[in-house]
Amino acid sequence: MSNSTLQQTSRKQSPASTHVQSTSTVHRSEKITDDHLCRMAIVYVRQSTQQQVLEHRESTARQYALADRAVALGWPTTAVEVIDEDQGRSGSSAEGRSGFQRLLTEVSSDRVGLILGLEMSRLARSCKDWHALLEVCSIYRTLLADADGLYDPSQYNDRLLLGLKGTMSEAELHILKSRLQQGMWNKAKRGEVINHAPIGYVRSLSARDGAGDFVIDPD
Repeated sequence: MSNSTLQQTSRKQSPASTHVQSTSTVHRSEKITDDHLCRMAIVYVRQSTQQQVLEHRESTARQYALADRAVALGWPTTAVEVIDEDQGRSGSSAEGRSGFQRLLTEVSSDRVGLILGLEMSRLARSCKDWHALLEVCSIYRTLLADADGLYDPSQYNDRLLLGLKGTMSEAELHILKSRLQQGMWNKAKRGEVINHAPIGYVRSLSARDGAGDFVIDPD
């Protein structure tokens, strides 16, 4: 066979082989093993307050949509579970978050191969709770995934990055609280912060008196 014939044959075969390689790399990360796929994938959904649950519905929808990402990564639909019982609860502490506690229990039982959250702050805004989760995930080789990527807590580089994300989440909560407090202090300096009506007065609800104004208590 001549050299020109060999070159034509290789040109015909190379696009197909490239397509197979690119398809396999898109759907299956090298961090995902058969052992991970034998266990379930958990999507953790949380909003900090009931107001966010009611008003920030797009964020909630994006969190629920992570179930589709788990399927795209190789998990069957029947192996994907959503934990959303912590809706309206702050991530500043694991106390009172039954969903987060159940997540830890499932991981500790070696039943979870992947945990998905829209961002790491959805899982925890406390370094103490965050590193406890990372430690358990590292022991049982459970992967973590957010909108930015897929992480293996048992690998040094991934764990370092996840630790930084946890620190930033806790710092972000502190910054948000500080902004709200400083705003309240500024209003107080102008005399515009009134937590309750003076003794003998109530807030008026009628338009005639001016809704929100103080009037003498009729009682």
